[in-house]
Amino acid sequence: MLFEFVEKFADHVGMLGVILTLVAYLLISTNKVTANNLTYVWLNIVGAVLLLFSLFFHWNFPSVIIEVAWISISFIGLHRTVKIKKQSIVETVMQAQATGVPVLE
Repeated sequence: MLFEFVEKFADHVGMLGVILTLVAYLLISTNKVTANNLTYVWLNIVGAVLLLFSLFFHWNFPSVIIEVAWISISFIGLHRTVKIKKQSIVETVMQAQATGVPVLE
C-alpha cells in the first residue's frame, strides 16, 4: 500500500518534471528567454531531476541516461551563465570607475 502511494507520487513528480521541461523549451522557442537565462537553466535542471526521480520507480535505462545527460549539460550551462553574469558585473564596475562614476564597494 505504501509503495503504491509512493509510486503514484512518483508519477505526479515525473509529470511536473515534464511540464517544467516543456515550459523551458517553449520559453526558448518563443524567444522569451535566452540559453544563458537562469530561469531557463533552472527549469531544465529541476525538470530533469524530477523526471529522474520518477524513473527510479518506473525503471527505463535509456531514459535515465538522457536525464543524467540533461542534468549534466544543464549544470554546465548554469556554470557558464553565472560566469557570464559575474564578468558582466565586473566589466560594468570597471567602466563606471574609468568614467569617474562613483561605485559602491
